[in-house]
Amino acid sequence: GYNQATILCEGIAEVLSLPVLYKVIARPQHTETQTQKGRIERWKNIEGKFQLIDPQAIQNKHLLLVDDVVTTGATLEACGNELLTAENVKLSVATLCVASR
Repeated sequence: GYNQATILCEGIAEVLSLPVLYKVIARPQHTETQTQKGRIERWKNIEGKFQLIDPQAIQNKHLLLVDDVVTTGATLEACGNELLTAENVKLSVATLCVASR
């Protein structure tokens, strides 16, 4: 349903006059909620769950990976690692909030 990161991407893309790439990567298998997990549990829960669908669409590009909230970084790391399997990809990350304890 509602995806806060998509809303952030669309706003950033509009301001920068850049496209949002919707069909490049997917998480075909949904995972348990991360909210009550520690760093190691979060990594194990999300590791290997992203799949690069269209590597040619990002080949030789500099990407901005956007997340709404970074808690441990496990989701960004797993997604980013998959994006970096495409040829000659440079990756930057943006987030709206960072959770702290």
